[in-house]
Amino acid sequence: MRNPHNEPLGSDRTGKRGGGKEAPERRCILTGRTACRDELLRLAISPPNAQGICDVLPDALARAPGRGAWIGVSRAELQQAMDKGQLKAALARSFRDGKLAIPQDLPVLLENALRRAVLERLGLEMRAGRLILGSDRISNEARMGKVAALYHASDASEDGSKKLDQAWRVGMDAEGSGETGDRLPLDRMALSVALGRDNVVHLALADRASAERVLIPLRRLQAFLGAGDEAGNSSDGAAGEAAHEPATTD
Repeated sequence: MRNPHNEPLGSDRTGKRGGGKEAPERRCILTGRTACRDELLRLAISPPNAQGICDVLPDALARAPGRGAWIGVSRAELQQAMDKGQLKAALARSFRDGKLAIPQDLPVLLENALRRAVLERLGLEMRAGRLILGSDRISNEARMGKVAALYHASDASEDGSKKLDQAWRVGMDAEGSGETGDRLPLDRMALSVALGRDNVVHLALADRASAERVLIPLRRLQAFLGAGDEAGNSSDGAAGEAAHEPATTD
């Protein structure tokens, strides 16, 4: 996602949300890295069952009640941490009062949950009348500087995307900047099904607050898929560094 000309979004990598408020921080149990909670992924820990076993489940929206743990790694790094027993060990250090059941397909479950979170957020914005669909309409709105965020499906054509990107730069008075819309990790079929429209390839948001709301789940999904590992850490080396400190849980 890109920002309107001269009006940067509040929800950015600095750990601030809209209005300049500091977002709470959490610490990854695998790497020990502390970051804004909007950048990390939450694993919910269920209450123990009759056998005293707690399930570890993805919490894509970070809203599930009860206890949880935070991770800030990609899908490949999570799988590696599971294969090496690092995730199990990190969770055991944080939750000593029960046995934990970690699904073998946790990376798949987490990715699917993150994808649903992005699609559901876009659906909510559309039902509120804040989503702009259709190349012609997006182009017109973009040239008038009325687009806060521009998105392209993963299988959108380069030509169509470039034309809308150019219209957006014109509206932002940013020609020559190279600014482009965000290519989503979602194809046109997934977008069309979620939004109940045919052939959704490009979409945009005019409302700045809507763009911020979409940014949080989208950023989590992109990070999990490995788009821009800013930490520069893998779960292999960093998990050992975090092993001697209690992780941030909630």
